[in-house]
Amino acid sequence: MDVSDLVIFEAVSRHGSMNRAASELNTVQSNVTARIRALEGELGVSLFQRHARGVSTTPSGQRILPLVARLTKLLADVRTAARDDGAPHGSLHLGSLETTTALRLSPLLTQFVKTYPEVRLAVTTGTTRRLLDDVINCRVEGAFVAGPVNHPDLHQETVFTEELVLVTSRQIRGLGALKDIADLKTIVFQAGCSYRQRLDSLLADMGAVTARPLEFGSLEAIISCVSAGIGITLLPKGIVGPAWQEGRIAVHELPHDEGHVDTLFVRRHDAFVSSALTAFLQMAKSRTGGLPHPSLEPAAAV
Repeated sequence: MDVSDLVIFEAVSRHGSMNRAASELNTVQSNVTARIRALEGELGVSLFQRHARGVSTTPSGQRILPLVARLTKLLADVRTAARDDGAPHGSLHLGSLETTTALRLSPLLTQFVKTYPEVRLAVTTGTTRRLLDDVINCRVEGAFVAGPVNHPDLHQETVFTEELVLVTSRQIRGLGALKDIADLKTIVFQAGCSYRQRLDSLLADMGAVTARPLEFGSLEAIISCVSAGIGITLLPKGIVGPAWQEGRIAVHELPHDEGHVDTLFVRRHDAFVSSALTAFLQMAKSRTGGLPHPSLEPAAAV
């Protein structure tokens, strides 16, 4: 079996298109089509269902896709390990929660890029669910996610601990008022966000009835909607400090067990840990506790 055929298969599956996969791989569509047909012939199964919009991966293709990802990552690890002489260099692709990137990683990324200019660093943001999937399927070398995590293929370590707070408009004076609000809306990231799941659980325990959540793709959009009184959200305290200081929102602290969450760094057990990743994690750990939250004093009531 030709490994390059498996690389082509992965690209076609990811793009859902022979043409887009060919463009990524710097080849022509006819070559991609021929290689896929050869791979299907060798395996004795159809890997894609052809339709007018492109292709869809068949159940057979879905079953081998994780194995292909692991194989191609292993080959990449072989090349990286052979050239890794201890000096951080090459590419480093990580994943992170958007909140962690904004609150914790921004200064760290700046320092890392200045310290190790030979490393090509890329950071992809997403929900905990999506980031775990990216790590498991070898799309990133590791990711910062919200704990707890329990997966046999993943190594994990706690890097940060965040205090979560309930964020509302200034008209809501306390948590007890939430259960009396008809049609209470939550303003959240897309499904798979661990903070969203915690918010749902918290409100259920309080007996608050919520409407269908409103999903947004950025922190600023979420905070702006909460400020306008459209709904409520759950976020790390350090993230909402500026908006609280400006008097745009109200912040409600939670009991310790409900209001604290570990941010974990996860990676595959079987993946090669490059010098670049080792240097990044050492720098992240050295800054743990050295990234204080902004002074969270609310603006005077108006």
